Amino acid sequence: MKKVLLTGGSGLIGHFLLQRLLQQGFEVVGLLRKTPSSVRHPLLKWVEGDILDSVLLRDIVSQVDEVYHCAGFVSYAPQDVNLLQQINVEGTENIVNACLMHPEVKLCHISSIAAISRKKGQEVIDESSKWESVAEKSSYAISKHFAEMEVWRGVAEGLKAVIVNPSIVLGPGDWNRSSTQLFKYVADERLFYVHGYSNFVDVRDVVEGIALLMKGNHFGERFIINGHHETYQNFFEEVANVWGKKSPKLKVPNWMTEILWRAEAVRGRVTGKRPLITKETARIAQERHFYTNLKVREATGMEFRPLHETIEWSCQSLSAQM
Repeated sequence: MKKVLLTGGSGLIGHFLLQRLLQQGFEVVGLLRKTPSSVRHPLLKWVEGDILDSVLLRDIVSQVDEVYHCAGFVSYAPQDVNLLQQINVEGTENIVNACLMHPEVKLCHISSIAAISRKKGQEVIDESSKWESVAEKSSYAISKHFAEMEVWRGVAEGLKAVIVNPSIVLGPGDWNRSSTQLFKYVADERLFYVHGYSNFVDVRDVVEGIALLMKGNHFGERFIINGHHETYQNFFEEVANVWGKKSPKLKVPNWMTEILWRAEAVRGRVTGKRPLITKETARIAQERHFYTNLKVREATGMEFRPLHETIEWSCQSLSAQM
């Protein structure tokens, strides 16, 4: 029986990946930090710990065949720079070092499209895009880039690892956290939306891609996992239609978003609270670019679910939180 380590099992991707691993009959060791989990299964063992605990990681990795590294920290707030460095970069460094001590262990590192550079005006982005160190990069994107650099270092030293870069992941989870907050925004019948596009993917498609890539011989490569390119306005309208809610109708012009992020920055410095909008999130929301999924489709043969199907499934499951 194959034994695996899963970090970040309480997150959106980690939760659904955990279900998939258990369905496949894998024996899973789940690393939990503080967030408790209600998931119980005969093949699942929860271990309380932290990816910053290198000794604990070395002990667990010595007992498994594969590692799925989903744990990470998402924030665009200036006061979280140190946490991003610790969790995303140093945590990944510890995972890689633990795996390198056991050459037979295989690693899947769940990164983000934030780690893939995009040039202004570039409409289609693929895995070959080179990282460019420019001032506009968010601290989150920088941390995910350097986390990937740790994995590439491991690959250079003989580690069998694959990197996946999901876009904005959609699925039912805690709608006070991460991308699931987009659904809560509509449920609360907020008035405003920003002009711009984003890239979305169903969490079930992310998990499917991970499983197929780890099953195949795709080590030493990275893969974008993205399903759709849609405007925020259309996304909000589809969610609102499912729930019978009023969708955001007031478009925020670009000049106003520039004022808003500056005002939020001042508020954050005065109150110590995390800003609701930052320079990075304001400008990302105004962009128009598509992260192509051609490479992962050619490598695995997978297809992506329609966006409306993902929205309907997510809304149905999230209704209990309303």
